[in-house]
Amino acid sequence: MDSPVVAVKDNKLLKGAFAVGGIMVTLVIYGLLQEKLMRIPYGQNKEFFTFSLFLVFCNRLTTSAVSAASLVASKKALDPVAPVYKYCLVSVTNILTTTCQYEALKYVSFPVQTLAKCAKMIPVMIWGSIIMQKRYKGLDYLWAVLVTVGCSVFILYPAGDDISPYKKGRESTVWGMSLMAGYLGFDGFTSTFQDKLFKGYNMEIHNQIFYTTLCSCVLSLTGLVLQGQLLAAIDFIHRHNDCLYDIVLLSIVATASQFFISYTIRTFGALTFATIMTTRQLISILLSCLWFAHPLSPLQWLGAVIVFGSLYAKSFLRDNTQKSPPPTDEQDKELAPLKGNPPALCITRQVPSSQAFPQWHIMPSKCTS
Repeated sequence: MDSPVVAVKDNKLLKGAFAVGGIMVTLVIYGLLQEKLMRIPYGQNKEFFTFSLFLVFCNRLTTSAVSAASLVASKKALDPVAPVYKYCLVSVTNILTTTCQYEALKYVSFPVQTLAKCAKMIPVMIWGSIIMQKRYKGLDYLWAVLVTVGCSVFILYPAGDDISPYKKGRESTVWGMSLMAGYLGFDGFTSTFQDKLFKGYNMEIHNQIFYTTLCSCVLSLTGLVLQGQLLAAIDFIHRHNDCLYDIVLLSIVATASQFFISYTIRTFGALTFATIMTTRQLISILLSCLWFAHPLSPLQWLGAVIVFGSLYAKSFLRDNTQKSPPPTDEQDKELAPLKGNPPALCITRQVPSSQAFPQWHIMPSKCTS
């Protein structure tokens, strides 16, 4: 018969595999589709689809409908658990995150955009310190600096023949990376604030997704109407049916990824989610280079090695530090109750550790005989 400790470890392993597999599959497909939509022209006249906010609206509309159906099917309450303005805050930053991501593809290649996302741990650490009041070790900041250096090398030394489809010349690095900086800042806030909502209100995944995406639908639709892009986007889709198929598939995988992302953040925390994304980003870069023929310069390969090497080394060292040594004989004697006396009844309290990844240690606070 398996011990409870083994059962817990197996359960956690299955949850981790479920989270990693779901994120990998949905977001790799999502990345390829968004590059196709934003960088590959449609029709004989080679027209580009430029309505990024319309993609946000379609994605959030699909996700909202699926999450509402899930709540009804599971007979869970549709009432908001947290104040509505907190859902709206996540929604606003999520819309800004996705819009910056789509718009950046007009100015930088997908590999550049994807590698820049590896710097997500930096804003997560910043927002974690501000919002969650977490403390990080010096080694965590070292990894963050190495990732930043690697990203900078990758961005500043592109291949000379990587051409932007929107301009007759090389990628517009400054404006594209400004959008990516906005993406990282908004996305870091979104995932950290989601983490706080999950822990502060003990809310269900579907509940947060439903209200967040519902607010996103209203806000993105309002933006489309005010900018006069709604009818223009519909007209483009009417003239290019293959674009409609791409948008539908994009919305489906985006909806699935939202559930996997929320599940991962709720189960493992925001910074763990950022680490899980590393392998997905590496695979996405390799597939994009093969599929869309993006050239990479030698210095870009060096930058990629620095980034992914730092992230994998960080994960490896973290696993080693989490393995605590077995207690010594002296410790066993100290912990053992005095012979003839009943063991003390200890009231315990949970103290957050100073590591970058969310962990909890049980510490004695008060003991009574």
